[in-house]
Amino acid sequence: MLERWMLGPHMLAFLPAISLAGFWLGGELVLLAISLTIPLIYGLLLTSDSPAALRRARSGQDLVSMATAQDLAEQSFEHARDAEMHTACLLLEAEGLDAISRRMGEDVAETLRVLFLHRLRELLRPEDSAMRIGDSRFMALIAPGLRLDLEALLALADRVQRGLEEPAATDTGVHYLSVAVGFCGSSRLRAGSDGADMLDCAQAALREAIENAPSAIRPWSEGMRAERRARNALLSEVETALAKGQIQPWYQPQLCTSTGEISGVEALVRWMHPQQGLVPPARFLGALQEAGRMEQLGDAVLHHSLTALRNWDQAGLHIPRVSINFSEMELRNPRLVDRLKWDLDRFGMPASRLGVEVLETVIAESPEGIIARNISALARLGCRIDLDDFGTGHASIGALRRVTVHRLKIDRSFVTRIDRSEDQRRMLAAILGLADRLGLETVAEGVESGGEHALLAQLGCDHAQGFGIARPMPAPQLAEWARAHALRIAEAQKLGRSNG
Repeated sequence: MLERWMLGPHMLAFLPAISLAGFWLGGELVLLAISLTIPLIYGLLLTSDSPAALRRARSGQDLVSMATAQDLAEQSFEHARDAEMHTACLLLEAEGLDAISRRMGEDVAETLRVLFLHRLRELLRPEDSAMRIGDSRFMALIAPGLRLDLEALLALADRVQRGLEEPAATDTGVHYLSVAVGFCGSSRLRAGSDGADMLDCAQAALREAIENAPSAIRPWSEGMRAERRARNALLSEVETALAKGQIQPWYQPQLCTSTGEISGVEALVRWMHPQQGLVPPARFLGALQEAGRMEQLGDAVLHHSLTALRNWDQAGLHIPRVSINFSEMELRNPRLVDRLKWDLDRFGMPASRLGVEVLETVIAESPEGIIARNISALARLGCRIDLDDFGTGHASIGALRRVTVHRLKIDRSFVTRIDRSEDQRRMLAAILGLADRLGLETVAEGVESGGEHALLAQLGCDHAQGFGIARPMPAPQLAEWARAHALRIAEAQKLGRSNG
């Protein structure tokens, strides 16, 4: 209360009166004492370990280390506990900043970070605080309050997320970022917990949000501890699952925008767990990579994909090609080309039926050496080379010339909202024009709506892929989908001829 009274703006109006009263009551000595005492009191209050002092200490700290973030969370927690109130920690991940940094340069990414932090502070109350704790991660500490229950914090997280996801206009154009939010309120922690626990739990909630879906919000709960233990146990099973054939590719169709027919499918790895059902790849690919099993996974995906392609051929389905994602570890294998040639011969498949998807980041970072030689050798063998996530890896035109590429897969960040954003359409048109001049085909990823699909066809994109067309599915289900799709195309063509 003293701090609030002493540091409030109304105090400025009382200073002349206090000084004059001191002079009339005690003369020059009292006036001198007042003049010296008031700055001293202000100094003590400003440097005290109070909530207001904490806010002022934080102001201007845009980027802090995790150690500092933990200290600030601890201070916020202690002040709330001393006041018999509650606080909360929100962690936010600006998804897409890394891609922007690679694609457009670090200066553009830094401009967006500054804008992001400014927006975050504007969305919070003056007594709250916000700072950056990583390249794309931000932290907000909510000042102590009485009503910081789950409902209030969910409403706050939703409001902050919507504000941060508004389009960001810079000199380089308009940018769209997804924001994942994880938070923990002190009221949801066990007795004896501290600020470090609050921050750790917020981090666990954020990890859960990032793994779930873009723009997810996750609060910490005690049930999450059990989920984390189950997740760790799941990761220990992954090698066994691979050996037992539980990890297999599912297939997502790609359509020709001119004819509407299936132009190929992409093989996307999935784990069908016998007890837990479908496990998303984000939860097990890292474990396989750490265990050095990516080549074993690649062998399994290739075998299943060629088997599926042969079965579709025997069923009379027209699926021209299956595309497989190759990891950097596989692309560094000097025996890769020989292994693929042997597998293709074993299944009696021409190399043109196999597409090899390579991340743009791999080519951008390794435009020469064994990876480039392997890619070019696969192209000479007859495989079709797709440059995946084009626009996110900052690959130079020179790198594209040194590495044989047949098709550019345009990253979903360029496709989203093209039917509603003129800036997005111009950016996409520029990419399509570049591909045309380089003599490369194009396929757009992440097509979510009929409007996006139609506009891609109008702009001249060759192929389209995304949930708006079909989700990834097992090989037998893909066969059923392909039959139904072929009937739809035939009916549309028949209708077109009758109308003509």
